[in-house]
Amino acid sequence: MNADPSTPDAAPVDALSSGHLELLRLLEQHPDYSQRQLSTALGISLGKTHYLLKALLTKGWVKAKNFQRSDKKLRYLYVLTPTGVRHRVELTQSFLTRKEQEYESLKAEILQLRNEVAARAGDSGS
Repeated sequence: MNADPSTPDAAPVDALSSGHLELLRLLEQHPDYSQRQLSTALGISLGKTHYLLKALLTKGWVKAKNFQRSDKKLRYLYVLTPTGVRHRVELTQSFLTRKEQEYESLKAEILQLRNEVAARAGDSGS
């Protein structure tokens, strides 16, 4: 398996896409978050956060800008690039389509299960 985080085969595509989407959405809302804050907000490890962020930086979807805090510690401001915004929209559309398909599939499965339960209840009542 390739260890480069910018390659699609570094992790399952759905997991990467979902992680990228969540991170892009969070960065749009909070570009000043540290990697630790991003990690906490996403509910994932700091290492995975770094991995996802590095992939977005490598792809050019996010740009890291330095800024100074009052205590003189160097921090980064993570800004989505125009390409990053476009890919966030594409990932959102893809995610929505996948979830709608899952929803329709679940509705059909629930209907089938209800019919089975009703049929069994009818059989045992005769």
